[in-house]
Amino acid sequence: MTTTESIDIIPGETPLGRAIKLIGIGKYGSKPMPAELIDECRASLLSGMAHPLQVGAFIGALLTKGLTEEERTLETCFGRDAFSHPTFLVNKLCPELPVNLLPIATKLLRGQHLQVSEARQLGDYLFGEFAAGQDCETFRGMAASIMRVRHETNDEYQGLYQAVMDTLAPRFHDDEPVGPTRPIVQLAEPFDGAEHSYLITPILAHFFQERGYGALSMVGRTPGPKYTLNAHDLYMHMNCEFVLSQTEFTKVPPNVYGWVLDQKALSPALHRWVDRRRVLLKRPFLSTLEKVLNPARAQILVTSVFHITYQMKMAELALMAGFDAAIVLKRGLEGSLAPSTARATGVLCAVRTPENHLFYQHFDGDRPAFASFKTEIDIDVPDPQAAENARLVKTYLAQQQTGNDDFDNRVRFALALYGRGLDWIEGQLSMIN
Repeated sequence: MTTTESIDIIPGETPLGRAIKLIGIGKYGSKPMPAELIDECRASLLSGMAHPLQVGAFIGALLTKGLTEEERTLETCFGRDAFSHPTFLVNKLCPELPVNLLPIATKLLRGQHLQVSEARQLGDYLFGEFAAGQDCETFRGMAASIMRVRHETNDEYQGLYQAVMDTLAPRFHDDEPVGPTRPIVQLAEPFDGAEHSYLITPILAHFFQERGYGALSMVGRTPGPKYTLNAHDLYMHMNCEFVLSQTEFTKVPPNVYGWVLDQKALSPALHRWVDRRRVLLKRPFLSTLEKVLNPARAQILVTSVFHITYQMKMAELALMAGFDAAIVLKRGLEGSLAPSTARATGVLCAVRTPENHLFYQHFDGDRPAFASFKTEIDIDVPDPQAAENARLVKTYLAQQQTGNDDFDNRVRFALALYGRGLDWIEGQLSMIN
């Protein structure tokens, strides 16, 4: 597989990379390409030197967002009226693609949604390893880009989730698993972390441990576009032990932060996608899906969303993945689990009903109970470092203050907000059970 290290130019600075950042935003945010960039992309496509992942992602985003007349001229790179004939275009772009994937590729290019079984078949290919004659990175980029721009359906997420769970390492893939000794709360930060703020994940994990749960933090190497600080970096600097097998969830958590699970140990196939995602630039479906993977059969998912419209989607996916409840933060700092003290933040809390439906309640940060935590601005932290973040976390847990007033206030707000949400969830689950 080609990785970012094998590309002479930084992925975001290639003509196709710059175009992807413009047209691959989403169905409501993508913009038309200027004429100069169209000419650069044409030259890149005709050169045969463009990265296959970026070729696929570019074409997928371009056709999904809708073409301008100027952009349509790019179809001459592939053949007359190529953009109007999906089957022809797939064969031109992806000659290595196995025959059984052709109907799915064509369906995606036509803007149609996949059934659960089709999404599962797609996922098996995306995460699989194949001989050179059947391995097509262009198709992987195209499929990921199309689903991102038009947004994935729950059926597609379900099929892709099944495919991902089948990639778990054998030590996390027990056919007859033993349940955990106590209910588990799973914390899932965005894997690309933060560039202008500190993370509070270990403090939240400690909070849930104090409430009687086992806390599990899901972490991994950053797929970009942020590369400064993420939860994996933070836990590494805190010298935390990482989970090596599913059986560890049947034991007492190893420290006050609970368990920490590295994506590399959980699923080598997912870990291989980190380098692909750095080339694709725009976050694909995995940015959502990797948060809800539930190898420990956790009861409650605690996570966040950058886009408010995804708050309910994340709760629905949590129930799909076997969680009984979810707490989903909106408008965290840089999309993290740390709430903003200056913007309209809050949590969506959801539980599974006996009828397998979703029942939910919002707790917004503008409630009178949270008024004392509000500030005029969120303090910008230039170039946050994992070592300093670890020091702040350890100091706060030892002394309940750090001397950093912004950090301390944010932690207290977070504990009050998540605590209110957890109270509601516990009340609902006690009535259901």
